[in-house]
Amino acid sequence: MITFPNAKINLGLNITEKRPDGYHNLETIFYPIPWEDALEINPLSCSNKEKIILHQSGITIEGNPDDNLIAKAYHLLDKDFGLPSIETYIHKHIPTGAGLGGGSSDAAFMLKLLNEQFQLSISDEKLEEYAAILGADCAFFIKNKPTYAEGIGNVFSPISLSLKGYHLFVIKPDVFISTRDAFAAIKPHKPAHSLKKVITRPVSEWKNLMINDFEESVFPKFPLIAEIKETLYNQGAIYASMSGSGSSVYGIFSEEVHIELLKDKGVSLQMELK
Repeated sequence: MITFPNAKINLGLNITEKRPDGYHNLETIFYPIPWEDALEINPLSCSNKEKIILHQSGITIEGNPDDNLIAKAYHLLDKDFGLPSIETYIHKHIPTGAGLGGGSSDAAFMLKLLNEQFQLSISDEKLEEYAAILGADCAFFIKNKPTYAEGIGNVFSPISLSLKGYHLFVIKPDVFISTRDAFAAIKPHKPAHSLKKVITRPVSEWKNLMINDFEESVFPKFPLIAEIKETLYNQGAIYASMSGSGSSVYGIFSEEVHIELLKDKGVSLQMELK
């Protein structure tokens, strides 16, 4: 059984306060985009000492495979349901360390795939609870619809938002941004404009209303990211922003674009939103 975990972008990201537990409260809008990995599972017919065998291709996933969120998702359900041993294949196409949620998406889609493959009859709400154990934004990918998120990015409210017909240009430069360092440089504040209200306005008005707070601290340290955003606007983007804590940057366009100026700046993909 195979599935195709997709990425997301953040439309706005406001860090609103520091919590007593050391985390930060925020508000953002998660929007799914069609930049996809491929994930396949096959039950092992013979007795196997290992519960899960994980094969990886495409973009290299750093670290021990046992620490991969896909494996953790399997073990999470195996603990409660006693799953058969499986062989898993993940082809990484979504860039890592990009603010696109690729790892979180893989984990959430793994939960959904296991639920379907082994007919576990787990509700979406319960799947969200499992996903939240794996990571704050993993739960978003269970329902995988435009969502207003608050808390630490794990409290969801449905929203009515469609960017269907717009074209998205996303670029991931060869820059690594530590999420921990990005948060450390943030000064929490109440946003001047509520994201829930901003998204009810035309996309053409978002530029001066929808802010990613991380840009203020990231851009001076990594001027290439600021340069990419400026280039997207110069090439006709209606709205452009860094996604999450970076380092990917996206531009929303009214029509298909091919931006030669950014070809040597990183890995990019142009897609039509559905």
